Amino acid sequence: MLKLGEWQELMVEKRTDFGVYLTEDNREETDESAAAEGRSSAAVGAAQRGAADRAGSVAAKNGRAAAGGTEEGAEAGAPAVPERVLLPKSQVPEGTKEGDVLEVFLYKDSEDRLIATRKTPKLKLHEVGWLTVSQVTRTGAFLDWGLDKDLLLPFHEQPRDGHVIEGQECLVAVYIDKSGRLAATMNVYPYLEKNSPYHTGDRVTGVVYETSDNFGVFVAVDSRYSALIPKREVTRPMRVGDVISARVTRVKPDGKLDLAIREKAAFQLEPDCEALEQLIRQRGGSLPFTDRTDPDKIRAEVHMSKNEFKRAVGHLLKAGKVKILPDSIVLTKTESGQG
Repeated sequence: MLKLGEWQELMVEKRTDFGVYLTEDNREETDESAAAEGRSSAAVGAAQRGAADRAGSVAAKNGRAAAGGTEEGAEAGAPAVPERVLLPKSQVPEGTKEGDVLEVFLYKDSEDRLIATRKTPKLKLHEVGWLTVSQVTRTGAFLDWGLDKDLLLPFHEQPRDGHVIEGQECLVAVYIDKSGRLAATMNVYPYLEKNSPYHTGDRVTGVVYETSDNFGVFVAVDSRYSALIPKREVTRPMRVGDVISARVTRVKPDGKLDLAIREKAAFQLEPDCEALEQLIRQRGGSLPFTDRTDPDKIRAEVHMSKNEFKRAVGHLLKAGKVKILPDSIVLTKTESGQG
């Protein structure tokens, strides 16, 4: 069977002026099948002869009729004409002859015909990697993947919040679309690996490939492993294509990673206090937040969870740097620079 989007070893069936036709090398399979068929036929014949000897001429006649049925069945099951694909003349190694076996990659040309190439694509079927947008048309974006025909990235396989532009590098996977053609998708989730070498506490680098209001931020660690920054850990806006550094907080039973972009509380407290103090100073020495402030508002403006925010406020309060009023948090006179 010819395999679209994959490397395959195929046999030269026929030479032409414009290339060679390749087909599967079934010679070994055919030899084994013929040998098995021969053994089976011999066993059947022996059994029939034995039955004829024991049962007399009538049984022998029936045995010959059964043998005739077997031959008809074999004829009906004759192998179909094998599939074949063209390898263009420019791709054919010098001295290639019929019967030779070549390793080729199969894709479809500009006229949607299956064709073979010896060029190496940057990605093959179901692989994930970075490709550059060479052109944007009404159909979608076309990506340079190292072959004569660029790879289509349809608009519906691009982020909802913005389409790609010419020259942009995109993290994509290769799949077969409904019309049987190879295409690219930026929804790489189904194609990411789950067997990463990372453990809880490790630092990793990844790229954001999807955001969700319900679940959080989906990340491809090392552009190949499946990971998620859960919603509760998302303390600042992130967009598709952002490269982030994160900490592994959990390795799930299925191998996927949970991440956090902030350090553990003990290490994060000091930078949180500094950031909060600076923010209050930038706001004129007062921040209109209280215990009743919505966690999403805190996350959006301060880039901390509500618990982290309260921990930083408590630390600044204990250090005498802020005061808590009924409707706000303010710097003390000393910290605000007032006499």
